[in-house]
Amino acid sequence: LASNGLVSGSNGNVSVRIDQQGSPPLIAITPMGIPYSDLKDRDIVVCDYELDVVEGELVPSSESLLHVGIYSRREDVRAVVHTHPLHSSVMAVTGEEIPVLLDEMAVSLGGPVKVSNYAFPATQELADNVFEALGDRAAAIIRNHGAIGVGGDLRQALNACILTERVAYVFYTASLLG
Repeated sequence: LASNGLVSGSNGNVSVRIDQQGSPPLIAITPMGIPYSDLKDRDIVVCDYELDVVEGELVPSSESLLHVGIYSRREDVRAVVHTHPLHSSVMAVTGEEIPVLLDEMAVSLGGPVKVSNYAFPATQELADNVFEALGDRAAAIIRNHGAIGVGGDLRQALNACILTERVAYVFYTASLLG
């Protein structure tokens, strides 16, 4: 994430859904406040959908509700990556949807990248608004906040974030050129 310019410090978060036969699913999620450069495998927190910690000693990400909100509504999603990259953040501030500019957006993201309505961070309202913007696509912009990518695994979710940042840059640059 950091090497692709998608996060800095401890902002953003990553999770995977852990299905358990005969039991409700769990999520493994990055903890709150640990810079990615310092993050170790042992720091990942495993919790249930009520955010009760099952494994780990740290506090789950402050945006855990956002992750749970997506997993509980999208059976196809097995990984969620939330980022704060530069150009996607520009789109988050402007509130402007990124239309399908490149063919790969239609194929890899499922259409335009929509912007959620604003809600205060770490709230159920934010989770609901982001899910509404995400729909059945692989990425969305979080109003005045950042971006989110989802997929069947971590690589797909990360690729959705990388592509979203790329098309945000293309859209921004093309807008400057008229």
